[in-house]
Amino acid sequence: MFAEAAPAQDIHLSSVLDVDFDQLSDTGLVRDHNEDSIGYLSPETPDSARERGWLFVLADGVGGHDRGEVASRMTVDSMVSDFRDAVAGDPLTSFLPRLIQKANLKVYEAAAETGPGGASMATTVVACALRFDRAVVAHVGDSRCYLIRGGRASLLTRDHTVPNEQLRMGLITTREASNAQTTNVLSRSLGPSMIVNVDVADHQVYSGDVLLLCSDGLHNSVRERDIEETLRSHSSLGEAAKTLVEMAKRRDGKDNISIQLIRVKGVERVGMYRGRHYKIR
Repeated sequence: MFAEAAPAQDIHLSSVLDVDFDQLSDTGLVRDHNEDSIGYLSPETPDSARERGWLFVLADGVGGHDRGEVASRMTVDSMVSDFRDAVAGDPLTSFLPRLIQKANLKVYEAAAETGPGGASMATTVVACALRFDRAVVAHVGDSRCYLIRGGRASLLTRDHTVPNEQLRMGLITTREASNAQTTNVLSRSLGPSMIVNVDVADHQVYSGDVLLLCSDGLHNSVRERDIEETLRSHSSLGEAAKTLVEMAKRRDGKDNISIQLIRVKGVERVGMYRGRHYKIR
């Protein structure tokens, strides 16, 4: 089985936002290849931390489509590369959705180039960019981002699935949504169309917060209480990631499983005046 992991990172840049993180991707117990992709970009200097920040991105190639692994890897590579070229100080709430739109177009065009009618290529994506004392989360599909604060996990994203959209419009009840046969049918993803609707939200973060990005191979079988207990039991993000992945494999394991864990160790509080950030002491 294929597993992808990154050693825990401890990036200390003096008075700027300070994080450490770990990530893991596993093929699972049934599939013979991994259609999930994960990636990140960390700043090398305090200036780049303030001008650009950190990026974490996770994509899950849509099962049943051709080359799902190509779509997910293309999305991650595109976003990491474009984030590296970010204009200093560009607002993350507008920049992150633009990166996803560009990645979507690349997947769409790659599918079209395969021949008449094109190949079916699609992927979900969830991305988290951090700068100063803010975390901006953008996503398409059912890959998720959780915030764990004070030992309690809360979901920051909304699954873009057919039952969830019907629930949001009041067409079905919560019980009907949870029992729907279309639970895993996406209402939107990257690749099928030239333009995709991206959800984005900005969140203040505090020292001690943990952000968790994951594919549905994890969240379909691991609950919020499992996440809370695992993080309480493991001070190491690497060990916590392994525990959660193994838990998902024991309970299901039919899908690929990917996770990114980011711990906020310190923040730089800032305000905004006439378009410029200033430090709050």
